[in-house]
Amino acid sequence: MTLDPALDPALEAAVRAAVAARRDAAVDELCALVAEDSQVGREKGAQDRMAATFAAMGLVVDRFPVDLDAIRDRPGFSPPLTDYAGRPNVVGYHRPSAPAVEGRSLILNGHIDVVPPGAERLWSHPPFSPVVREGRVYGRGAGDMKAGIVAYCTAFQALADLGYEPAAPVILQSVIEEECTGNGALACLARGYTADAAIIPEPFGPSLMVGQLGVMWARIRVAGRPAHVLDTSAGLSALEAAYRLFDALRPLEAAWNEPMHRHPLYADHTHPVNFNLGRVDGGDWPSSVAAEATIDVRLGFYPGVPLEEVRRALEDTVAAALVDDPALAGIMADVSYQGFQAEGCVMDADHPMMTLLGDLHARVAGAPAPPLAVTCTTDARFFQLYEDIPATCYGPEATHIHGIDESVSIDSLMQVATVLALFMGAWCGLSPRPG
Repeated sequence: MTLDPALDPALEAAVRAAVAARRDAAVDELCALVAEDSQVGREKGAQDRMAATFAAMGLVVDRFPVDLDAIRDRPGFSPPLTDYAGRPNVVGYHRPSAPAVEGRSLILNGHIDVVPPGAERLWSHPPFSPVVREGRVYGRGAGDMKAGIVAYCTAFQALADLGYEPAAPVILQSVIEEECTGNGALACLARGYTADAAIIPEPFGPSLMVGQLGVMWARIRVAGRPAHVLDTSAGLSALEAAYRLFDALRPLEAAWNEPMHRHPLYADHTHPVNFNLGRVDGGDWPSSVAAEATIDVRLGFYPGVPLEEVRRALEDTVAAALVDDPALAGIMADVSYQGFQAEGCVMDADHPMMTLLGDLHARVAGAPAPPLAVTCTTDARFFQLYEDIPATCYGPEATHIHGIDESVSIDSLMQVATVLALFMGAWCGLSPRPG
């Protein structure tokens, strides 16, 4: 059967109650996941936990490494930052015992990796020692995006508590490396995991994502001329030059933010395109003029802009600065690419998946979910652009993601779990759970 909230209010009420009954368990599970330091390269402990969780849910567990040979030639691939050994993806696969003819399959995707906590001394509590306070869970990854993973697990478990299972395949994915390449999600597609829709509970609050920017990571290596500081004029500081080269990118950033250059989804945004100087490395001695320096930069760009065009604009800007800026005379620089090479994308707001999700949110929350075009990237692009799978992000409310004292609202986590449970019923259909 298909769960239609408008026609079966008793079943809707039962689903709401079943999700609410799992609140304490959801908070405990989120805290346990946050306590697993799953920074890029360290995901194994958290993935061990996810594999155990999926198994306890009665799902078929597929734990597999990212195979570079299987993905390097696929659209959307990004050059990885580090080795994939010991860093598995984990998928929990629900195969219905009595598939419904009208049921549609679903991917619920979430990333287990988190960004570094930064200066831990600035945190109110250690970032991997979760704290529950005033209706929120604090800790690195609490919002981005372990709460989303807990929400989709809670939704599935609540249906099971009522004696139901989705009547179509549901694929629960816990992937690595969303924060720097997205190759974990790409590896799931390469392994054959596809569906009629995909939802990612990223922490964008009570909104429905309709678009996302492209993101590119680039590395600029700068060579100067070393000298003793007794005569700094004899040298060329690669560190100072690196900062000047990044400053030379600012006019390009400003141009892409001009109204005439904007994608329509970002017409009213204050400043959609952001360039970021994320990392600086260089020099080898306090009393020597730095001979070499490397900066890692992040560039945002609009949906529909080809990666080649972004690279050309970056490289042309760097080359022009080396010629036009007298302070860079004698400096050499080259540009390479590692990490995100992610195209932007747009979702069809009128697709049945989007309208159903929006309707269910409005029913549960009592207010519509506003459309949101985000200025970052998510794994939704793989489904949307390369597999013709309608995808969006819909998740809990979080604060200070990638910052200090990251936190997520427990109420919003439970609201998302309720909507996802109802969505599974309406999209996939429901069957009595065996046994």
